[in-house]
Amino acid sequence: MSHGDTPAAPAAPAGRLTGLVGALRAHGFRIGTGETVDAGLALEAVGFTDRARVREALAATLLHGEGQRPVFDQVFDLYFPLGHTGAAETYENTPADLAALRERLAEALTAGDGAALDRLAAEAVGGFGGYGSGPESDGWSSYQTLSRLRPETLLARVRERLRAAPGAAEPDFAERLLDDEIRRLIEAFRERVRTEARRRVAERRGRDPVARRAVAGTADSVDFLLAGRAQLDELRRTVRPLARKLATRLAARRRRAARGEIDLRRTLRRSLATGGVPVRPVLRRRPPRRPELVLLCDVSGSVAGFAQFTMLLVQALHDQFSRVRVFAFVNRVDEVTGLIARGSADPAGLGDRILAEAELTGWHGQSDYGTALGEFADRYAEALGPRTVVFVLGDARTNGSDPNLAALRRIADRARRVHWLNPEQPSLWGTGDSVAPAYAGLVEMRPCRNARQLGALIGRLLPV
Repeated sequence: MSHGDTPAAPAAPAGRLTGLVGALRAHGFRIGTGETVDAGLALEAVGFTDRARVREALAATLLHGEGQRPVFDQVFDLYFPLGHTGAAETYENTPADLAALRERLAEALTAGDGAALDRLAAEAVGGFGGYGSGPESDGWSSYQTLSRLRPETLLARVRERLRAAPGAAEPDFAERLLDDEIRRLIEAFRERVRTEARRRVAERRGRDPVARRAVAGTADSVDFLLAGRAQLDELRRTVRPLARKLATRLAARRRRAARGEIDLRRTLRRSLATGGVPVRPVLRRRPPRRPELVLLCDVSGSVAGFAQFTMLLVQALHDQFSRVRVFAFVNRVDEVTGLIARGSADPAGLGDRILAEAELTGWHGQSDYGTALGEFADRYAEALGPRTVVFVLGDARTNGSDPNLAALRRIADRARRVHWLNPEQPSLWGTGDSVAPAYAGLVEMRPCRNARQLGALIGRLLPV
């Protein structure tokens, strides 16, 4: 079937809206009752005849930032899908059918015809994305559709057609811009195919589970251990806004702490002069001292992205502490405080710079927590003191080597507090070569699997 420009008939619009809000909340969006009511009033005002207006009205009332828009758009397409009119092309999944569809796709890309691209996406998924027939099969795959259709290989064909069009620019003029525009159209078509596949799966499985499981979350909810390069790049762009938010929170905590706590003994003594009426509290005021912070980070393997993001976040917060020192290790420890400061201008290259300039490995390249903790306790004991809070970042997987619990105990005895942030889920602690339970017996170990959790933990655990 082909797509029209209007949404599907809005049966039970209230149910669609509450389903949309529930799915967005499941992805971490903070949407209150008042915002949901506003969204309902917005739908009443704009009606359902113009899908673009419905989308923008809901986005304006439900979203709190531009970074939430990609997730919102994917969830919106499930609860307010494009309408279907007319008959669809039918395919028998033959090479000739595939060639015919690719030719029509090249024509639509050349013309920039959005409605035709919508129809072709539906036909492509229906003709080449189906698989399985059992009740446990989703039935439709965007990956299978795109693997067969290979729209990215149409770039040269579309370019030649655009060049041959009347009034086209000279061949050498703005050719890179032309290719970029074609790539953008192709990627937009690929997203149409993904949307169509999710819509078909949702018809079979139900919108709610698909919206929660088949839609990738915002960058701050992506598991550190599963994040790809693009997701890590997007995370790095959130460092400054997150740091500003945390700095405001820490400043507020510091102001509250500066007011002090009630000194019960002195309060009772002062109240003797008045017989206890009135009682004038005497506060035990704290001296205005900013704490020291030490990061000890495993930068090996899949935990490196977690460590690098945390390093950049702490560097952005350095004004909140009297001193910040950062140490990295694989199986040897080296201080990288200076590299982090320099890396704030080039966060994407921070990991490569640390590996290239710091001495982090000895005779092998595998992580060795026992050796690293022992070397830190021996070489950098002066970094620890009664005002120092230490954050250890890593998965506590020792590759079968001695965990050196005594070294971690020495670190904990010298520091004010030691927190261990582990990017693995707790159900994996103690499995395989993980010695997380043994370390957790000596210091506080907390799961920290994504940037949202990290921000909450940093805001709660950082000393004031």
